[in-house]
Amino acid sequence: MQRTLRTQIDVVGVGLHTGQRIRMRIEPAGPGSGIRFYRDDLNGAFLQLNGRTPIGRADHATTLAGDGFNITTVEHLLAALTMMGVDNAAIRLSSDEVPIMDGSSAPFVYLIREAGLRSQGISRRAIRVTKPIGVLDGDREVTIYPADDLRITYTIDFPHAAIGRQTMTRVIDRRTFVNEIAPARTFCLLKDVQALRERGLALGGSLANAVVVGDAGPLNGLRFHDEFIRHKILDLIGDLALMGRPVLGHIVAHKAGHALHAGLIQRLQQETGSWVLAEMPEAASRPAPALAEGQAIGFSRALPAR
Repeated sequence: MQRTLRTQIDVVGVGLHTGQRIRMRIEPAGPGSGIRFYRDDLNGAFLQLNGRTPIGRADHATTLAGDGFNITTVEHLLAALTMMGVDNAAIRLSSDEVPIMDGSSAPFVYLIREAGLRSQGISRRAIRVTKPIGVLDGDREVTIYPADDLRITYTIDFPHAAIGRQTMTRVIDRRTFVNEIAPARTFCLLKDVQALRERGLALGGSLANAVVVGDAGPLNGLRFHDEFIRHKILDLIGDLALMGRPVLGHIVAHKAGHALHAGLIQRLQQETGSWVLAEMPEAASRPAPALAEGQAIGFSRALPAR
């Protein structure tokens, strides 16, 4: 069944790219209403994820393009909402960016678990891909193939010894997401920070919300030895949520990123004959695993003061 939150979630945090202090409230919403983002600073202007939502800038974050306004850095929150089974919610923001938290989806997972979920009595349906769709850009590509679950094979290849070439394949269910993907943080190279800031990006970035990689390696340690590839998978899960429903298929991505993810979403939006609506597999609807005490404490410590 479709689900929404039992109680609202309130957060105050910083925007990764704007550096602004942002208030965010996530409220329960009625069945069939989907995920909506509201700009409370713009008299409640809103965007709804319905499979037709325009995608704006996809440079180091995913941006939704409204009529004269944007909402950016949505991917980590959307990944958590989708994988924790939240179908309907109203997300209210005091500015144009979702708070970055600790750079991962883990704090959002913790907050959703704390708020709880309630069933809404309407069937939850997914987009099941029936024929391959892909996007190619030189040696970078992303393709989705038919499958009865969500499966991701991702490869990255960075010219830095601390990252290098990494490949991972995972069937993405709720347990895998919570334990293996959600805690992976966004990352950048130290040498790129100044250039990003000159472009108006990463103004709120710090060692508290990103893995920063210097010449000798990460300056603030890793949660997984391959945290970089896990975060790329996290970003892809969040970008898929722009379809407005869970997606079932095997995605193979090679040296991709938000821009190619957006290209794939746009192809799915346009080529509606390449997928059908299907009932969610039973395994995908199972409750998320309970957080171990250490996980819960770690996630809650990553939250900014409310």
